[in-house]
Amino acid sequence: MYALGDGRVLIQTVDIFTPVVDSPGDWGRIAAANALSDVYAMAGTPLTALQYLAWPRDELPFGLASEVIAAGMDVMARAGCTVVGGHSIDGEEPTFGFAVTGLAAESSVVTNAGARPGDALVLTKPLGMGIITTAIKRGKCPPQLESRAIELMTTLNDLAGAALLTHGATAATDITGYGLLGHLQEICEASGVGALVESSTVPVLEGVSELAAAGIWPGGSQRNLEHMTGVVETDLEAGELMPLVDAQTSGGLLVALPGGSVAGYIADVPGATAIGSLTSKKGLRVT
Repeated sequence: MYALGDGRVLIQTVDIFTPVVDSPGDWGRIAAANALSDVYAMAGTPLTALQYLAWPRDELPFGLASEVIAAGMDVMARAGCTVVGGHSIDGEEPTFGFAVTGLAAESSVVTNAGARPGDALVLTKPLGMGIITTAIKRGKCPPQLESRAIELMTTLNDLAGAALLTHGATAATDITGYGLLGHLQEICEASGVGALVESSTVPVLEGVSELAAAGIWPGGSQRNLEHMTGVVETDLEAGELMPLVDAQTSGGLLVALPGGSVAGYIADVPGATAIGSLTSKKGLRVT
Protein backbone atom coordinates (compact mmCIF):
# COMPACT_ATOMS: atom_id res chain seq x y z
CA MET A 1 0.00 0.00 0.00
CA TYR A 2 1.02 3.59 -0.61
CA ALA A 3 -0.59 6.35 1.47
CA LEU A 4 -1.64 9.32 -0.67
CA GLY A 5 -1.79 11.63 2.34
CA ASP A 6 -5.46 12.48 1.92
CA GLY A 7 -6.99 9.54 3.76
CA ARG A 8 -6.69 7.16 0.82
CA VAL A 9 -4.19 4.44 -0.06
CA LEU A 10 -3.12 2.93 -3.35
CA ILE A 11 -3.00 -0.87 -3.41
CA GLN A 12 -0.50 -2.33 -5.87
CA THR A 13 -0.28 -6.00 -6.80
CA VAL A 14 1.00 -8.18 -9.63
CA ASP A 15 0.21 -11.75 -10.71
CA ILE A 16 1.38 -13.65 -13.79
CA PHE A 17 1.41 -17.36 -14.59
CA THR A 18 1.63 -19.96 -17.34
CA PRO A 19 -1.51 -21.70 -18.73
CA VAL A 20 -3.60 -23.65 -16.22
CA VAL A 21 -6.31 -24.72 -18.69
CA ASP A 22 -6.39 -25.60 -22.40
CA SER A 23 -8.64 -22.77 -23.63
CA PRO A 24 -6.76 -19.51 -24.37
CA GLY A 25 -9.83 -17.45 -23.48
CA ASP A 26 -10.40 -19.22 -20.18
CA TRP A 27 -6.75 -18.77 -19.28
CA GLY A 28 -6.98 -15.04 -19.98
CA ARG A 29 -10.11 -14.68 -17.85
CA ILE A 30 -8.61 -16.66 -14.97
CA ALA A 31 -5.41 -14.59 -15.08
CA ALA A 32 -7.36 -11.33 -14.89
CA ALA A 33 -9.64 -12.48 -12.07
CA ASN A 34 -6.63 -13.78 -10.16
CA ALA A 35 -4.73 -10.50 -10.50
CA LEU A 36 -7.66 -8.50 -9.15
CA SER A 37 -8.13 -10.64 -6.04
CA ASP A 38 -5.51 -8.97 -3.84
CA VAL A 39 -7.26 -5.62 -4.28
CA TYR A 40 -10.63 -7.11 -3.33
CA ALA A 41 -9.07 -8.88 -0.33
CA MET A 42 -8.11 -5.47 1.09
CA ALA A 43 -11.59 -4.00 0.52
CA GLY A 44 -10.21 -1.93 -2.34
CA THR A 45 -11.59 -0.87 -5.72
CA PRO A 46 -9.50 -1.72 -8.82
CA LEU A 47 -8.58 1.37 -10.86
CA THR A 48 -5.98 0.57 -13.51
CA ALA A 49 -3.96 -2.38 -14.75
CA LEU A 50 -0.84 -3.02 -16.82
CA GLN A 51 -0.82 -6.18 -18.90
CA TYR A 52 2.11 -8.58 -19.28
CA LEU A 53 2.49 -11.22 -21.99
CA ALA A 54 5.35 -13.59 -22.85
CA TRP A 55 4.75 -15.56 -26.05
CA PRO A 56 6.78 -18.18 -27.96
CA ARG A 57 6.25 -16.50 -31.32
CA ASP A 58 7.90 -19.26 -33.35
CA GLU A 59 5.84 -22.03 -31.76
CA LEU A 60 2.32 -20.67 -31.19
CA PRO A 61 0.24 -18.47 -33.51
CA PHE A 62 -0.47 -14.89 -32.51
CA GLY A 63 -4.18 -15.59 -32.98
CA LEU A 64 -4.12 -17.57 -29.74
CA ALA A 65 -2.40 -14.68 -27.96
CA SER A 66 -5.18 -12.40 -29.18
CA GLU A 67 -7.75 -14.69 -27.58
CA VAL A 68 -5.89 -14.59 -24.26
CA ILE A 69 -5.61 -10.81 -24.31
CA ALA A 70 -9.21 -10.17 -25.36
CA ALA A 71 -10.55 -12.44 -22.62
CA GLY A 72 -8.41 -10.77 -19.97
CA MET A 73 -9.55 -7.35 -21.14
CA ASP A 74 -13.19 -8.44 -20.91
CA VAL A 75 -12.78 -9.38 -17.24
CA MET A 76 -10.97 -6.13 -16.46
CA ALA A 77 -13.81 -4.20 -18.08
CA ARG A 78 -16.34 -6.17 -16.04
CA ALA A 79 -14.42 -5.15 -12.92
CA GLY A 80 -14.40 -1.49 -13.96
CA CYS A 81 -10.61 -1.59 -14.15
CA THR A 82 -8.96 0.33 -17.02
CA VAL A 83 -6.04 -1.39 -18.76
CA VAL A 84 -3.72 1.53 -19.46
CA GLY A 85 -0.89 -0.32 -21.16
CA GLY A 86 1.45 -3.24 -20.84
CA HIS A 87 4.46 -5.08 -22.16
CA SER A 88 5.08 -8.16 -24.27
CA ILE A 89 8.20 -10.21 -24.88
CA ASP A 90 9.24 -13.30 -26.80
CA GLY A 91 9.39 -16.15 -24.27
CA GLU A 92 9.94 -19.90 -24.23
CA GLU A 93 6.64 -20.47 -22.41
CA PRO A 94 3.40 -18.46 -22.68
CA THR A 95 2.94 -16.33 -19.58
CA PHE A 96 0.19 -13.81 -18.91
CA GLY A 97 -1.06 -11.55 -16.16
CA PHE A 98 -1.52 -8.06 -14.83
CA ALA A 99 -0.14 -5.50 -12.41
CA VAL A 100 -3.20 -3.89 -10.80
CA THR A 101 -3.57 -0.62 -8.91
CA GLY A 102 -6.54 -0.18 -6.59
CA LEU A 103 -7.83 2.44 -4.18
CA ALA A 104 -9.11 2.16 -0.60
CA ALA A 105 -9.83 4.38 2.39
CA GLU A 106 -6.86 4.29 4.75
CA SER A 107 -9.13 4.09 7.80
CA SER A 108 -11.03 1.03 6.57
CA VAL A 109 -8.54 -0.93 4.46
CA VAL A 110 -8.49 -4.62 5.46
CA THR A 111 -5.14 -6.41 5.89
CA ASN A 112 -4.16 -9.85 7.18
CA ALA A 113 -2.99 -8.39 10.51
CA GLY A 114 -6.17 -7.35 12.34
CA ALA A 115 -7.73 -10.69 13.29
CA ARG A 116 -8.78 -11.21 16.93
CA PRO A 117 -9.33 -14.26 19.14
CA GLY A 118 -12.95 -15.32 18.89
CA ASP A 119 -13.36 -14.20 15.29
CA ALA A 120 -14.94 -16.68 12.92
CA LEU A 121 -13.19 -17.87 9.75
CA VAL A 122 -15.14 -17.80 6.49
CA LEU A 123 -14.03 -19.16 3.10
CA THR A 124 -15.77 -17.84 -0.03
CA LYS A 125 -14.86 -20.46 -2.69
CA PRO A 126 -14.38 -24.23 -2.51
CA LEU A 127 -10.88 -25.71 -2.71
CA GLY A 128 -9.24 -28.03 -5.21
CA MET A 129 -8.13 -25.81 -8.12
CA GLY A 130 -4.49 -26.91 -8.05
CA ILE A 131 -5.39 -30.57 -8.19
CA ILE A 132 -7.95 -29.93 -10.93
CA THR A 133 -5.62 -27.88 -13.14
CA THR A 134 -2.98 -30.60 -12.78
CA ALA A 135 -5.57 -33.17 -13.87
CA ILE A 136 -6.45 -30.96 -16.86
CA LYS A 137 -2.80 -30.82 -17.92
CA ARG A 138 -2.63 -34.62 -17.71
CA GLY A 139 -5.88 -35.10 -19.60
CA LYS A 140 -7.51 -36.83 -16.62
CA CYS A 141 -10.04 -34.27 -15.37
CA PRO A 142 -13.75 -35.11 -15.76
CA PRO A 143 -15.31 -32.49 -18.10
CA GLN A 144 -17.98 -31.46 -15.61
CA LEU A 145 -15.40 -30.86 -12.88
CA GLU A 146 -13.21 -28.88 -15.28
CA SER A 147 -16.15 -26.66 -16.26
CA ARG A 148 -17.06 -26.00 -12.64
CA ALA A 149 -13.46 -25.14 -11.73
CA ILE A 150 -13.16 -22.71 -14.66
CA GLU A 151 -16.44 -21.10 -13.63
CA LEU A 152 -15.09 -20.53 -10.12
CA MET A 153 -11.64 -19.35 -11.21
CA THR A 154 -13.19 -16.74 -13.53
CA THR A 155 -15.58 -15.48 -10.84
CA LEU A 156 -14.44 -12.17 -9.38
CA ASN A 157 -14.06 -11.75 -5.63
CA ASP A 158 -15.75 -8.35 -5.87
CA LEU A 159 -18.84 -9.25 -3.81
CA ALA A 160 -16.70 -10.92 -1.16
CA GLY A 161 -14.45 -7.86 -1.05
CA ALA A 162 -17.27 -5.31 -0.80
CA ALA A 163 -18.88 -7.29 2.02
CA LEU A 164 -15.70 -6.99 4.12
CA LEU A 165 -16.58 -3.43 5.02
CA THR A 166 -20.30 -4.01 5.30
CA HIS A 167 -19.84 -6.71 7.93
CA GLY A 168 -16.79 -5.43 9.81
CA ALA A 169 -14.15 -7.95 8.73
CA THR A 170 -11.04 -7.75 10.89
CA ALA A 171 -8.67 -9.48 8.44
CA ALA A 172 -8.72 -11.11 5.00
CA THR A 173 -6.51 -12.63 2.33
CA ASP A 174 -7.08 -14.34 -0.98
CA ILE A 175 -6.23 -18.04 -1.22
CA THR A 176 -3.59 -18.70 -3.87
CA GLY A 177 -0.25 -20.51 -3.98
CA TYR A 178 0.20 -21.31 -0.29
CA GLY A 179 -3.18 -23.05 -0.01
CA LEU A 180 -5.79 -22.48 2.69
CA LEU A 181 -3.58 -23.43 5.64
CA GLY A 182 -0.55 -21.53 4.38
CA HIS A 183 -2.50 -18.29 3.98
CA LEU A 184 -4.23 -18.87 7.33
CA GLN A 185 -0.79 -19.21 8.90
CA GLU A 186 0.06 -15.76 7.49
CA ILE A 187 -3.06 -14.27 9.11
CA CYS A 188 -2.23 -15.92 12.44
CA GLU A 189 1.38 -14.74 12.46
CA ALA A 190 0.51 -11.19 11.37
CA SER A 191 -2.34 -10.92 13.89
CA GLY A 192 -0.74 -12.74 16.81
CA VAL A 193 -3.50 -15.34 17.09
CA GLY A 194 -4.04 -19.06 16.60
CA ALA A 195 -6.68 -20.89 14.58
CA LEU A 196 -8.92 -23.92 14.72
CA VAL A 197 -10.23 -25.32 11.42
CA GLU A 198 -13.01 -27.91 11.28
CA SER A 199 -12.06 -29.90 8.19
CA SER A 200 -15.56 -31.34 7.68
CA THR A 201 -16.92 -27.82 7.09
CA VAL A 202 -14.30 -26.78 4.51
CA PRO A 203 -15.87 -26.79 1.02
CA VAL A 204 -13.94 -28.94 -1.48
CA LEU A 205 -15.14 -29.56 -5.03
CA GLU A 206 -16.60 -33.02 -5.50
CA GLY A 207 -14.12 -35.32 -7.23
CA VAL A 208 -10.99 -33.55 -6.00
CA SER A 209 -10.17 -36.07 -3.27
CA GLU A 210 -10.44 -38.90 -5.78
CA LEU A 211 -8.00 -37.17 -8.14
CA ALA A 212 -5.53 -36.61 -5.30
CA ALA A 213 -5.84 -40.25 -4.21
CA ALA A 214 -4.96 -41.25 -7.78
CA GLY A 215 -1.67 -39.34 -7.49
CA ILE A 216 -2.74 -36.21 -9.36
CA TRP A 217 -1.06 -33.63 -7.20
CA PRO A 218 0.87 -30.45 -8.15
CA GLY A 219 4.42 -29.89 -6.97
CA GLY A 220 3.52 -26.60 -5.28
CA SER A 221 0.88 -28.34 -3.20
CA GLN A 222 3.36 -31.05 -2.23
CA ARG A 223 5.74 -28.37 -0.95
CA ASN A 224 2.86 -26.82 0.99
CA LEU A 225 2.04 -30.18 2.55
CA GLU A 226 5.65 -30.77 3.60
CA HIS A 227 5.80 -27.33 5.19
CA MET A 228 2.46 -27.49 6.99
CA THR A 229 3.05 -31.02 8.32
CA GLY A 230 5.49 -29.51 10.80
CA VAL A 231 3.22 -26.60 11.63
CA VAL A 232 -0.32 -27.96 11.99
CA GLU A 233 -1.54 -29.89 15.01
CA THR A 234 -3.92 -32.54 13.68
CA ASP A 235 -4.80 -36.23 13.73
CA LEU A 236 -5.78 -36.17 10.04
CA GLU A 237 -3.83 -38.28 7.57
CA ALA A 238 -1.75 -36.54 4.89
CA GLY A 239 -4.34 -37.46 2.26
CA GLU A 240 -7.06 -35.74 4.26
CA LEU A 241 -4.95 -32.59 4.57
CA MET A 242 -4.20 -32.42 0.85
CA PRO A 243 -7.16 -30.22 -0.20
CA LEU A 244 -6.41 -27.82 2.68
CA VAL A 245 -2.86 -27.17 1.41
CA ASP A 246 -3.64 -27.36 -2.32
CA ALA A 247 -2.15 -24.39 -4.20
CA GLN A 248 -5.07 -22.43 -5.60
CA THR A 249 -5.36 -20.28 -8.71
CA SER A 250 -7.88 -17.45 -8.44
CA GLY A 251 -9.21 -18.88 -5.19
CA GLY A 252 -11.67 -17.28 -2.83
CA LEU A 253 -11.14 -15.02 0.15
CA LEU A 254 -10.39 -16.21 3.67
CA VAL A 255 -12.07 -13.75 6.02
CA ALA A 256 -11.96 -13.18 9.78
CA LEU A 257 -15.27 -11.81 11.09
CA PRO A 258 -16.83 -11.03 14.48
CA GLY A 259 -19.18 -13.89 15.34
CA GLY A 260 -22.28 -11.75 15.03
CA SER A 261 -21.40 -10.78 11.45
CA VAL A 262 -21.01 -14.26 9.99
CA ALA A 263 -24.63 -14.88 9.00
CA GLY A 264 -24.91 -11.52 7.26
CA TYR A 265 -21.66 -11.98 5.37
CA ILE A 266 -22.63 -15.46 4.20
CA ALA A 267 -26.03 -14.15 3.08
CA ASP A 268 -24.34 -11.48 0.93
CA VAL A 269 -21.62 -13.68 -0.58
CA PRO A 270 -22.85 -16.75 -2.48
CA GLY A 271 -20.85 -19.85 -1.58
CA ALA A 272 -19.29 -18.39 1.59
CA THR A 273 -18.91 -20.96 4.39
CA ALA A 274 -17.83 -20.77 8.03
CA ILE A 275 -14.88 -23.15 8.53
CA GLY A 276 -13.48 -22.42 11.99
CA SER A 277 -12.38 -19.75 14.42
CA LEU A 278 -9.41 -17.80 15.69
CA THR A 279 -8.04 -18.44 19.17
CA SER A 280 -5.81 -16.81 21.75
CA LYS A 281 -3.75 -20.02 21.82
CA LYS A 282 -1.06 -19.70 19.15
CA GLY A 283 -0.66 -22.31 16.43
CA LEU A 284 -2.89 -24.03 13.86
CA ARG A 285 -5.17 -26.92 14.74
CA VAL A 286 -7.23 -28.93 12.26
CA THR A 287 -9.89 -31.29 13.62
